[in-house]
Amino acid sequence: MLIINVKDNESIERALKRYRRKHRNTQLMKELRRRERFVKPSMKRRKELLKAIYREQKAQEMDS
Repeated sequence: MLIINVKDNESIERALKRYRRKHRNTQLMKELRRRERFVKPSMKRRKELLKAIYREQKAQEMDS
């Protein structure tokens, strides 16, 4: 949980801006979205392997 202390003579808008910046820097939303869908490690490796094969095929097509 993020806590922002409003300083003396600081507007609410400024404190809200500091809160948003702090929230963005913690990358909380990115982590939550990543956790929404679990990918098995074997599936992750398979996907990386398929990407590598695809890239190699594209590189060979460009060379030809």
